[in-house]
Amino acid sequence: MKRNIAEFCRRGLIASGLGPLILAVLYLILQHRGAVEILTVNEVCTGIFSLSALAFIAGGMNIIYQSERLPLMLAISIHGAVLYASYLITYLINGWLQRGMTPVLVFTAIFVLGYVVIWAVIYFITKRNTARLNEKLMQKQQDDRTH
Repeated sequence: MKRNIAEFCRRGLIASGLGPLILAVLYLILQHRGAVEILTVNEVCTGIFSLSALAFIAGGMNIIYQSERLPLMLAISIHGAVLYASYLITYLINGWLQRGMTPVLVFTAIFVLGYVVIWAVIYFITKRNTARLNEKLMQKQQDDRTH
């Protein structure tokens, strides 16, 4: 357990350094599109702190897949729920998402769709790679039997 917590923190710290960089890119895009002209010190600090925390959580959460005690679907569900809550809170704190039922439902639908698409891609890539590996293994076994 201590090892998992330490690994969570290590991964989180590595990822948290990307939070301010992602925020800077985001603000540059918003400024370029005319959505943001001036930021207050409070907006910048809130953005830096919240994106660093979000990156820390997102980076650390991948440790959940190393726990062999959790079934994969439970690990995916926990991972998705924690990321969803983290993103939602970050967007609300920074004012990137309006408070209200409709914006939160739209955000939820987009998040769930994106999460499912990403996992579907991972699933099909893993399935394809596993099939290729099994083919090579079968071929090697056949080659070994003939020699």
